[in-house]
Amino acid sequence: MNIINWVNRLRVRHTLTQYPIPYELWETVINRASLLHDLSATEEAGLRELATLFLHQKTITGAQGLLVSDEMKVIIAAQAVLLVLELGLDYYNGWVEIILYPSAFRVNHGDVDQNGLVSSDSHNLSGESWLRGPVILSWEDIEYELHTPHSGYNVVVHEFAHKLDMLNGRANGMPPLHPRMEIDQWTRALSGAFEILQQQVAHQHPTRINAYAATTPAEYFAVVSEYFFTAPDVLGKHCPDVYLQLTQFYRQNPASRREHKMTENAR
Repeated sequence: MNIINWVNRLRVRHTLTQYPIPYELWETVINRASLLHDLSATEEAGLRELATLFLHQKTITGAQGLLVSDEMKVIIAAQAVLLVLELGLDYYNGWVEIILYPSAFRVNHGDVDQNGLVSSDSHNLSGESWLRGPVILSWEDIEYELHTPHSGYNVVVHEFAHKLDMLNGRANGMPPLHPRMEIDQWTRALSGAFEILQQQVAHQHPTRINAYAATTPAEYFAVVSEYFFTAPDVLGKHCPDVYLQLTQFYRQNPASRREHKMTENAR
């Protein structure tokens, strides 16, 4: 082990020992966020550690006078690090700030521009992510999802999926794949499903996946990531090839996790 790795391990150990997320606060967040209910005890423990480290690497700042409580910070962190539970926090390197608005915020830019900006809407937004810049979120939308979860919708997952997508230098629906993943298989699965969705939207046919995913390949990846974590059964049924690719990329299987939890609860 070289000296840099050794120092980093000491720093991580110090953070986890001295600044852990308080257990009662963590339990409150776990209970509020249905997205996290299917985690095993081991996964939940790992998520708590990642969330602790995340909060020491990133700043969460309220905009328009919003006061950000510790509970709000942990709610955001826990959902954000779910995406990298099996990947590690290095996937969120290169930026430090999360800006939290009280509610949806208005902007005048387009969905994707030359600077790598990806938006959830072109006018009133619930979130946006910048290449080498901040993640911006609406607390009202986050809180609404906690009270009334909707299958296939989670603004934190959506925006942090964009951050992963941008690791290749731009948002194009192609995050950096793992060595054993085949680019051709990824492209065939996601591009094919994206084109089918575009045709369904163009002909005003009913869609099983949120029609917003048909906007761009970047939005498609972010939206199917939302389904992957919040409605894996829906994505697995209607886009099985996409689901398989996401299990390989995220190194998680939420559908299997949910089935296992349901079996446990039935005992």
